[in-house]
Amino acid sequence: MESKASSKAQSAKLFAYAILSVCGVVMIVPFIWMISTSLKENHLVMSYPPVWIPNPIKWSNYIEALTAFPFFRYFWNTSYITVLTIVGVVFTSSLAGYAFARMNFAFRNASFMIVLSTMMIPGQVIMIPIFLLVRDLGWMDSHLSLIVPGIMSPFGIFLMRQFYLSIPKELEDAAYIDGCNPLRTFFSIFLPLSKPAIATLTVFTFMGTWNSFLWPLILISTKSKQMLTVGLLQFQNMYTTQFNLLMAATVLVLLPVFIVYMLAQRYFVEGIAATGIKG
Repeated sequence: MESKASSKAQSAKLFAYAILSVCGVVMIVPFIWMISTSLKENHLVMSYPPVWIPNPIKWSNYIEALTAFPFFRYFWNTSYITVLTIVGVVFTSSLAGYAFARMNFAFRNASFMIVLSTMMIPGQVIMIPIFLLVRDLGWMDSHLSLIVPGIMSPFGIFLMRQFYLSIPKELEDAAYIDGCNPLRTFFSIFLPLSKPAIATLTVFTFMGTWNSFLWPLILISTKSKQMLTVGLLQFQNMYTTQFNLLMAATVLVLLPVFIVYMLAQRYFVEGIAATGIKG
């Protein structure tokens, strides 16, 4: 009986691995095609049957993509907007998550449920109110319009709260015995222990801000202030699209996302696992 159960478990595991492998291949094919297209002549992009390995390989497409639009200016704009947004999200989410997890105040649970309910509101619903608010504050065509609305994250608050609930209460009690107030306890105990959750939040915020397209397109009108994602539109015009240069530029834009994820992967996995311990 045990051998039969063991063989069934092994078969189920192999089947799961096979399904995951197929899904992995399906998901990676577009990225392989993107890299392949970035190394082709433009007239070969739409050739049939498709050519996966270009001949000749045009590495010069990447140099042309860098010079076809102000890549480095857009890269700087995107980088510092993303960094400031991440700092703001981590700061506000950590403090709010700590308050909801460890501090007792009136209507705490009700307030947290209100915060969670905002995650169910589509971005298109709040787009016009935020646009009007940004306009009234005089932030149109300013990077403040991209940074300030993005530093409050309901998902970040939820993530940090769940992580802080998993920290043993004995550590908090020991800090109080040593004379720490709640703020000192947060900065001395909770914040240093929350590296996995912060890494997870950083990755999510980085991806969301770095890949942001609609808000910069709406709020920023000066070309020198634009972000990379909007800059990619310059490879398209009314009649033709330089797909090879567009894909080369897209690879360069996605490269920082890949690097950040690989560097934070260990903490990312730990954070996802830890935030599900307590509800």
